[in-house]
Amino acid sequence: MKKAVVLLSGGIDSPVAAALLLKKGIEVVLVHFQNLTQQQGSVESKIHQLAELLGKLGKVKLIIVPFKETQFSIIKAVPAEYRMIVYRRMMFRIADRIKEQEGADALCTGDSLGQVASQTIENMHTIYAATKSIVLHPLLGRDKREITDTAKQIGTFEISSLPYEDCCSFMIAPHPATKSRISDVEQYESKLDIAALVDAALIPAAVQ
Repeated sequence: MKKAVVLLSGGIDSPVAAALLLKKGIEVVLVHFQNLTQQQGSVESKIHQLAELLGKLGKVKLIIVPFKETQFSIIKAVPAEYRMIVYRRMMFRIADRIKEQEGADALCTGDSLGQVASQTIENMHTIYAATKSIVLHPLLGRDKREITDTAKQIGTFEISSLPYEDCCSFMIAPHPATKSRISDVEQYESKLDIAALVDAALIPAAVQ
């Protein structure tokens, strides 16, 4: 494997996942989804810092994808408890297209089994079903303390801990679904023009 697309949030986990790939000599394309609550300045001050630091470990490219219109569409069509799952499935579809454009071999996330609602076995199965790509998750069996310790070792912890509006936090219901079924999610997604949303997100995506 020569290149992977890493879905980069503003949190602690995904930069660690990217670092582990870079240490294996794998080129990384970082894809960050800018949500409707974020200010451009916060994206530049945090995500760019993470990309710059990770670039010291290997070859890194950063792509920022505007996600505002997709979020609005999901909010209108999907019940709150399922929005996070549909949101993540859309992320994977867009990342799939970027993977093709970049000639990458796989996608990668900072998912750690059972940490949050999107990372239960059932929800991970539903989310990953949206892509035909290989999905790498180098942190899957690690707990939060192990991930945090690694983040401190590689130097990303302080940057990741800076105040930041995470995309998913805007979408999470008080009691999100934890045992989703693909058939149910696909029913909600039938109200979305998925192809058009993917195209719309990719057209203005900015390579940094």
